[in-house]
Amino acid sequence: MRTKKQKIIVVTKIIASLFLILFCLFYLFRDSILKQSIAQVSSKIEHTYNCKLTIKKVSFNGLTGLEADELSLVPKNADTLFTIQKMQTSINFWHLFIGDIQLGTLKIDNGLVQLVQKGKVKNFAAFLKKDNTDITTGEKRDYAALAYRIISKALNIIPTDMKIENLRFKLDDNGKKAVIDIQKLVLQNTKIETSINVQTNTFAQRWKIKGYADPRNKKVDVRFFNIDTGAIKVPYFDERYNFKSSFDSIRLNIENIDKSGGELHIDGFTSISNLRINHPKIASKDVLIKNVRFDYHLLLGSRFIAIDSSSTAKFNSIKFHPYMAYETESDTIYKLKVNIPKMKAQNFISSLPDGLFTHFQGMEAEGTFDYNLNFKYNKNQPDQLIFDSNLKKENLKITKYGEANLNKLNGEFIYRALIDNVLQRPVLVGDANPNYTPLDQISPYLRKCVLTTEDPSFFTHHGFINEAFKQSIVKNIKTRKFSRGASTISMQLIKNVFLTREKTVSRKLEEILLVYILENNRIVSKERMLEVYFNIIEWGPNVYGIGEASRYYFQKKPSELTLNECLYLARIIPSPKKFMYQFNDQGKLRDFAQKQETFLTNIMMRRGLLSIDDTIYKSQPIIITGPAKSLIRITVQDTTAVDSLSVRDEFDF
Repeated sequence: MRTKKQKIIVVTKIIASLFLILFCLFYLFRDSILKQSIAQVSSKIEHTYNCKLTIKKVSFNGLTGLEADELSLVPKNADTLFTIQKMQTSINFWHLFIGDIQLGTLKIDNGLVQLVQKGKVKNFAAFLKKDNTDITTGEKRDYAALAYRIISKALNIIPTDMKIENLRFKLDDNGKKAVIDIQKLVLQNTKIETSINVQTNTFAQRWKIKGYADPRNKKVDVRFFNIDTGAIKVPYFDERYNFKSSFDSIRLNIENIDKSGGELHIDGFTSISNLRINHPKIASKDVLIKNVRFDYHLLLGSRFIAIDSSSTAKFNSIKFHPYMAYETESDTIYKLKVNIPKMKAQNFISSLPDGLFTHFQGMEAEGTFDYNLNFKYNKNQPDQLIFDSNLKKENLKITKYGEANLNKLNGEFIYRALIDNVLQRPVLVGDANPNYTPLDQISPYLRKCVLTTEDPSFFTHHGFINEAFKQSIVKNIKTRKFSRGASTISMQLIKNVFLTREKTVSRKLEEILLVYILENNRIVSKERMLEVYFNIIEWGPNVYGIGEASRYYFQKKPSELTLNECLYLARIIPSPKKFMYQFNDQGKLRDFAQKQETFLTNIMMRRGLLSIDDTIYKSQPIIITGPAKSLIRITVQDTTAVDSLSVRDEFDF
């Protein structure tokens, strides 16, 4: 036993001696090793990124400290990326031995980091290129392992003690400028405090960041706020994207970062007070959310990234549990689930963001509801999209309407179309208007034709056609833009009478909510909705309603219209101001228009809406006899028309 112990002691002494010798050798030659390492790094940066790294002076300070003067990184033929006048740091050598770089302290005086784009030349472009040195092995990326490795390395280079003075971050995107000047940043004993000046072409502010930061234990709790009065404005995005955003304060908390069982868990919360955003695609005015909080539980596995359903989002008094996932196990799949637990309807209405739901201001309601959404999109099987939306209500009732009083549809009112933000002439919807036509005085052919082209299931749906809505989502995803909607007559009616034609998130959200209220609370009968629709829709230049349209085109009453005339009127609803392009130089329908008419007729025949007897006079040409005749062009012009009916048939008919 003694001999074995003696051997262990001897081996330990030898290893310790070797470490001591290596350490002494390193200490004796460390300046040469440092210079050689810097030369290798400089050569690699120049070769890989076409940039020149310059350090005027670098030396050791004590056992683990480093000092460097006048550092700079300059891309070839572009503006300097960064300069630092003086930097001091210390390195944890125990971590260095195992291959990790962990900074203990950091001090920076007088530095500049700038991202500059002049024309198409970017001084940071080389660092955005993908590294093609790695050979693809065919193995899928492990999201949990990759994220944990990046987070660990990032936290290791954040020192536990840090002091930065006069470090400026500058962004110049072809004259769109933002400067963030860190006058002072101190991290000491896990307490962080900063003083920051922000300057752009449009505003100047002073910010402060204060709180707790412990990079070794992976915990953060910091708060951003404005030293001066007023909200913090987000720089650059207002000039670059016309997106204006501000807030009173933001709090960011990271409570836990842990990897176990092949999964990475990140827990914490973030909150924002008085978030204000403005963009013409969102709403026509500022959108204000007074209180926003997100308690998040992020979950990453080898083949997925997810926001777990245990997370909670809160907008004012609206609280819901979101679940979002991106999966790549076999196919690429996107998932979204939203659960709003049972809540009072009035609390929901009161919590709607100001500026986003202007027509709901002043609305009052009774009762409760809960809501669930389930969305799933498989990139490799797009037509198998799942979109299930379910709202359960209990004694839900609107007791007072806001700006959009849906009861208006039941009585006489003045309708004024809004085109390009210009109000058109008033149209009286009521018997006092000689052009107003009750539903039973409109040709049955026209009712059938319009319902076929615009909304075949109008009398059976509750405002929305689920299948058409899903297909519109699929097409919009495929085209990566909002290229197709799923508008029903109910939605068109709400949009025309109460809203505008602007293509904003605000208008679409209001349209969906108002249609749901209209259709699910029996406020207006289907027959009345259809009658109003027929009497307000645009049917030509300054032509509104079927009473005006039947006289404008055919000098007839709506009840006297023939099948051919009804087919024509139904077809031009999508683009009524371009009706003249349907005709050739003899005043007859062009070939594409005749094909559309035949297509629509065949659909109606298949559905039993028309009989053979109805089509006896189908071969007779359509003749425009009213004032519209003067706008039909005599000369032939090259006109390419889209067969919108055939496109619609694929989804709606």
